[in-house]
Amino acid sequence: MIRVVAFDGDDTLWHNETIFSMSQERFEEMLAPYVDPKDLHARMLETERRNVEIFGYGIKGFTLSMIETAIEVTEGRVTAAELRALLELGKGMLAHPTELLEGAREAIVEVAETARVVLITKGDLFDQESKLARSGLGELFEKVEIVSEKDDARYRRVLRDLDVAAEEFVMVGNSMRSDVLPVVRIGGRAVHVPYHVTWALEEVDPAEVPEGGWWRIERLDELPALLSSVEG
Repeated sequence: MIRVVAFDGDDTLWHNETIFSMSQERFEEMLAPYVDPKDLHARMLETERRNVEIFGYGIKGFTLSMIETAIEVTEGRVTAAELRALLELGKGMLAHPTELLEGAREAIVEVAETARVVLITKGDLFDQESKLARSGLGELFEKVEIVSEKDDARYRRVLRDLDVAAEEFVMVGNSMRSDVLPVVRIGGRAVHVPYHVTWALEEVDPAEVPEGGWWRIERLDELPALLSSVEG
């Protein structure tokens, strides 16, 4: 029996990674006079990987990583005006409208007819609260969890708070690393809804992917029928 269905936010219910991709392209254009874009892309990823332990996930950490990378790759030659432009780029990302994926609201509403629905999303608290408010979906969830990381321990704590057993819990999200693997490891089930862009730090080795305990769908409007068939 499925008692609780949890949804991820970024790139599951609303577009997010495309905003980062566009900003990354703009960043590379701005620093093209200093460094080859391909080299800059690799250096930026290296900085993000290092900084995620300090700044966490989200636009603020991304912006700080852009600034740090710019200073490093230009050996301090980047100008104050260029650094300011990077700050403005980050601010623009924070103010970007929340654009829902097709069928997001309808899927939540239909699933809520037979199960409790909650939101479990990862990232900066202020940014995620702002995106949720702009999405218009907040009222549909029984509970909202904004977490710094999605790992086994965090999911166990969420399940305890919800008073639900792992086998009664289903997580729906676009990230194999964050929404599928840890949930299956603790005995829950998951539904993977791939997004057309995947951040490098969310990619996983195919050898890590479990054989069972999860399903893949291409669109959220397929979710209610899938859950119905699982219970049936």
